[in-house]
Amino acid sequence: MKLLKASNLSKRFGNTDAVKGIDFHIEEGRCVSLLGPNGAGKTTTLKMLSGLLEPTSGSIDFKGEKAKDLRQFIGYLPQYPAFYNWMSGKEFLVFAGQLAKLNRKEAEKSSEELLERVGLTNAKKRKIGGYSGGMRQRLGLAQALIHRPKLLILDEPVSALDPLGRREVLEMMREIKEETTILFSTHVLHDAEEISDDILIINAGEIAISGSLGSVVGESRQPIIQIEFESQPADWLKSIASYSFVSEVNIQGNKTNIVLKDMKNGKHAILKDIVDRKLPIRKFETAQTTLEDLFMKVVKA
Repeated sequence: MKLLKASNLSKRFGNTDAVKGIDFHIEEGRCVSLLGPNGAGKTTTLKMLSGLLEPTSGSIDFKGEKAKDLRQFIGYLPQYPAFYNWMSGKEFLVFAGQLAKLNRKEAEKSSEELLERVGLTNAKKRKIGGYSGGMRQRLGLAQALIHRPKLLILDEPVSALDPLGRREVLEMMREIKEETTILFSTHVLHDAEEISDDILIINAGEIAISGSLGSVVGESRQPIIQIEFESQPADWLKSIASYSFVSEVNIQGNKTNIVLKDMKNGKHAILKDIVDRKLPIRKFETAQTTLEDLFMKVVKA
């Protein structure tokens, strides 16, 4: 069932079209990642959906709700959440709950439950100014969930975290998606592959690709050979691009990904070439294109 539908959604800042009449929908009970390079329109789109930014044109339908203000149904965590550092973690959550129109008793109860859920019970009386980056992000998640929203929107939720903090937040998102629809933006494609059901790739303000993660990656999947050389054989790499079974050659230093149309014939021919030419290699592996490969193809188009 569709939870949210955006139709011809656009946003202009002066003479710049940040978002250009995009159409997409989010199914209830799904975890959706919004992917795109910096400046693609991700944050602008999320702010319009969360009610923090008025669209220039277009419409947002939220499960048939007639209310103009949809914020009561949506929890939002910005990329850089702001807190009152002089408040304790619990004081902030109770305050946020009351802003979301919970009464004092409801806000207290929900705050205690969420503090335990995000692992901050022992720090609930500590001033937020003394929280680490990971603790602040977990508190931000609790704030976004305080009124039990139907849709949780997260803007780059792990971008500023160290590996441990990132893992903690991802694990919480994995739990939350079992009961709440999630839409989150990220530039860490591995995270999107790890927890997403669906993906939206936006580029230059337009939706380039949308669909379930499995189907989108599956439809674009191609066999590849990954080779690491001791020193890059530039002339040979340039020559194999003309082979009939080679679709694309991507070079990064001494590492090369060769996208193939035919893995069986291509692998044998390339191996023979390497042996005949006595090219020094450290690694030779077969694989398939990933979400990252698809993303790079889209943003370079």
